[in-house]
Amino acid sequence: MSRRVVITGIGVRAPGGRGTKEFWDLLTAGRTATRPISSFDASPFRSRVAGEVDFDPALEGITPRELRRMDRATQFAVACAREAVADSGVAFAGVDPHRVGVVLGSAVAAATSLENEYLVMSDSGREWLADPAYLSPHMFDYLSPGVMAAEVAWTVGAEGPVTMVSDGCTSGLDAVGYAVRLIREGTVDTAVAGATDTPITPIVVACFDAIKATSTYNDDPGHASRPFDASRNGFVLAEGAAVFVLEELGAALARGATPYAEVTGFATRCNAYHMTGLKTDGRELAEAIRVALDESEVDPSAVDYVNAHGSGTKQNDRHETAAFKRALGEHARRVPVSSIKSMVGHSLGAIGSIEIAASALAIRHDVVPPTANLHRPDPECDLDYVPLTARELTVDTVLSVGSGFGGFQSAMVLRAPGRR
Repeated sequence: MSRRVVITGIGVRAPGGRGTKEFWDLLTAGRTATRPISSFDASPFRSRVAGEVDFDPALEGITPRELRRMDRATQFAVACAREAVADSGVAFAGVDPHRVGVVLGSAVAAATSLENEYLVMSDSGREWLADPAYLSPHMFDYLSPGVMAAEVAWTVGAEGPVTMVSDGCTSGLDAVGYAVRLIREGTVDTAVAGATDTPITPIVVACFDAIKATSTYNDDPGHASRPFDASRNGFVLAEGAAVFVLEELGAALARGATPYAEVTGFATRCNAYHMTGLKTDGRELAEAIRVALDESEVDPSAVDYVNAHGSGTKQNDRHETAAFKRALGEHARRVPVSSIKSMVGHSLGAIGSIEIAASALAIRHDVVPPTANLHRPDPECDLDYVPLTARELTVDTVLSVGSGFGGFQSAMVLRAPGRR
């Protein structure tokens, strides 16, 4: 049997708080962190709300030189990596660096810096031809997404495989899934993995405005993200990051670590159908769930909690509901399901990792986070979506899923350590 992989360290930067503890406190309290966009003048846009992170680079220990070369998303990733390493207790200085890997996910990578640089070089768009005289010496760092993973590798001293994964909104799940496989196959013993995205920029907001994917509840930002509710009208764009330390189980226990969870199964599929559309039957997501459960050697009836993608768009929530029914059978009507996007918004490629963090913490604390703002369920979304209030429950097995533009569908199973 392949080697078993556990999460021993977690670092989170999400709307509503700094660090993993504040993130979990917000979720279990059912508070929302979505608010009017403050990072630029959003008045011309259709959707003007977002989940912003109150991030202080100096407080995070990021030096002025690092600040100048690192995009905001890279800063998030580095801060999360430092927190995860400290949380894990791994002494990386004493570990063979060739046995440490890094896998980072992102959907839009350095979108913040690229847009800022374009504005400088074009004089805020007034000049048709951008003037290279104003080109930043760090433009390569912004153009090449792999630099983000390299920065994390430099932070932890990893000299094994360093990989960037960009599969849209499933990037955070897929990056961790790939890192798990690197450990299972014996390529590395330890991996630092997760995802980061800071897409709250005019051009990204405009892109989602154009396809009418985001919420227009601008006068009620705290209640704008409404997964599974009959009144939902789109997702709330957000920023954030989550990074984990993953280790081979035996090595983690030998050094006295207390794992949060074991990653027992992962699968990803594509619907090969439409860039933004979803089939109503949820077949591809259901197939990813089935394979992840089979890899975990877990019967669908053993799933204690489903951390849903739950974006708050009409088609996603119905598609996902159908997928749960197809993959879990009658158990789909009994298992609690919730979407934390109702509280922290949708941070694109980062959200899959943020949801893995919520899933691991649900196992650690035996608490299921709620779906905030769920007052009037859509009749077509007829499962137990844990409305408004967190639920205390013994959580041994969690299914976390993601769905992304391009047709990507991913599923991961996490279990309480020692269950197998």
